[in-house]
Amino acid sequence: MGILGLLLIGLLAGFIAEKVLKRNHGLIKNLVVGVIGSFVGGFLANSLGIVFYGFAGHLIVATVGAIVVLWLFALLSGR
Repeated sequence: MGILGLLLIGLLAGFIAEKVLKRNHGLIKNLVVGVIGSFVGGFLANSLGIVFYGFAGHLIVATVGAIVVLWLFALLSGR
């Protein structure tokens, strides 16, 4: 995927993670969380031997990663 694909998936993953965890962030924070989440999700999926393909596979992995990132942030910040 190119940089545009990474940004699109990151934005969608951040938005989905925001709604799953019932948070309210802005567009930029969703994008940042989603992009970081895509790297975290990719690392976790590769560590567990999970193979993912296509837009939907990348979106699912990035969303799971974004949820983990938001959860860890809340855990570390004491929320």
